[in-house]
Amino acid sequence: MGRNDSDRGDLRRFENLTFDDFRRMAKDPSLTDAEKIGFPDSYRLGKEDIIYEDIAQKLTLLQDRGRVVVDIGPGCGALPKRLLEVCSQQDHKLVFIDSREMLDQLPDEPFVKKIAARFPDCPDILSELRDRVDVVLSYSVLHYIFSEANIWSFFDHALSLLAPGGQLLLGDIPNISKRMRFFSSEAGVAYHQAFTGDDSIPRVAFNRIEHDKIDDSVLLGLLSRARASGFDAYLVRQGSELPMANRREDLLVERP
Repeated sequence: MGRNDSDRGDLRRFENLTFDDFRRMAKDPSLTDAEKIGFPDSYRLGKEDIIYEDIAQKLTLLQDRGRVVVDIGPGCGALPKRLLEVCSQQDHKLVFIDSREMLDQLPDEPFVKKIAARFPDCPDILSELRDRVDVVLSYSVLHYIFSEANIWSFFDHALSLLAPGGQLLLGDIPNISKRMRFFSSEAGVAYHQAFTGDDSIPRVAFNRIEHDKIDDSVLLGLLSRARASGFDAYLVRQGSELPMANRREDLLVERP
């Protein structure tokens, strides 16, 4: 057996999760914080600092003071808690939008507003924050939206929050096209064999639709939609030290 067989089993446990699955997992005392947000411990524990630093390099307004910050789907892991600390230090106002079950796992602070809702099914806060948010973050979330809801409505409403000069990061997006390119390379084959502990070759099939998976066409479509709506938008690589950088990437949008 390969040294990561347990991780492979855990990854299969977290496939095809829904909003209601996460609500249930948030209340499960047998799960760690990483598992409650859909990751084996090995993919998150001890890596939260480098993940946050990668985010902060892209969302540069987090380093300012007195900004309005919205985190869509923060979950209950270490990342939103780190964001909460930064917002406290920088005197930001922070809005968390997620299920009540997830939000209950996060600290209550005077500068934090918790909105128990499935974004964008929260018309009151959308109206309140339209054109007023400096930083919008949604990390490791978009692929669940893609398979369960309307990704275009999610994206359009997230863009509508941005104030002039505001920044939106849809981070840690699994891209099946990027994954296939990686696993068809020598580096990808070596990675696969180290992961499985055998000499098998990863299966890669180009020019085939992968249902319920985000690919290049989806990400380029989102990028084009943002630009056509008057925003600057970029597909940005993750830092190589991040656990899934070889098959995930980020979409950064800025309002001029």
